[in-house]
Amino acid sequence: MKKKPIYVEIEINAPIEEAWTYTQNPKLHEQWDLRFTSITYMEKNSPEEPQRFTYETRVMPGLTVSGWGESKGEHQKDNGSKTSSLHFGTPQKISPIAEGKGYWRYIPHDKGLTFLTQYDYDVRYGKLGELFDRVFRPIMGWATALSFDVLKKWLEKGENPSSQYRRFFLTILISVLFCFVWLYHGLVPKVMMQHPTEVMMIEELLGGENSHASQIVKWIGIAEMIFALFWLLPRGKHFLFVAQILLFPLLTLAAILADKTIATAPFNPVTFNLALWVLSIIGFVLCQDMPSAKSCKRKRGK
Repeated sequence: MKKKPIYVEIEINAPIEEAWTYTQNPKLHEQWDLRFTSITYMEKNSPEEPQRFTYETRVMPGLTVSGWGESKGEHQKDNGSKTSSLHFGTPQKISPIAEGKGYWRYIPHDKGLTFLTQYDYDVRYGKLGELFDRVFRPIMGWATALSFDVLKKWLEKGENPSSQYRRFFLTILISVLFCFVWLYHGLVPKVMMQHPTEVMMIEELLGGENSHASQIVKWIGIAEMIFALFWLLPRGKHFLFVAQILLFPLLTLAAILADKTIATAPFNPVTFNLALWVLSIIGFVLCQDMPSAKSCKRKRGK
């Protein structure tokens, strides 16, 4: 299977000179580009020399990949567009990328500019490296696209990248938590090991002993498990948080109506649902205008 180069394109409502500065200045570049932790330019002996630099990417605490790069120069066309070509690589064996080439292109228009990139690279470890790259390459494409949207919001709205990434990853963390909560409470006490309290609350809400209460609890559990999976989708977080802000007070009220003594039990639904309700409000605020890789075109001419 022939590998495809990574292509990312985005529209930015900003002057081309400003976009050029934010992408060519290493101290600005390293702030918005998720693929790099730090970028350091090396001194040039003459203006004609290509700009060489080193970079570092912190994969996790205690694990950093470093490499080299070379900017091949700027090419400006009559229509005002600019192109910056890159050659990059790393000698570290831990990196699946051995060496690669690509370019950035800046195409001005009435509303700002089209900013795009295309790059490709060679992998290490032969067939094993190519197999791993089927997972790694989409991640690199996603990281590039997310970074481009962070840059767009920085240039258009002035929100610095660190604030954007903080909101993004906190929203992801909260989403994973809610996925686990709904999945666990749907699967364990309702489907796998149906807890008597769950059946009792349904019977109380239905007005007494009901032969269908156990089946109703099971279907409620399945519905909760389906709802949990929606938290793993890249979009729609806004609506999920709104749904929970409306839902948790109703669930709390239903639990109290079913069993008034439950409000005085340790770790009861009142305090538990209140905590999740407040966390839903926080998540709703964080996810507003959150950067997204979906804001970019991933195929040329699409």
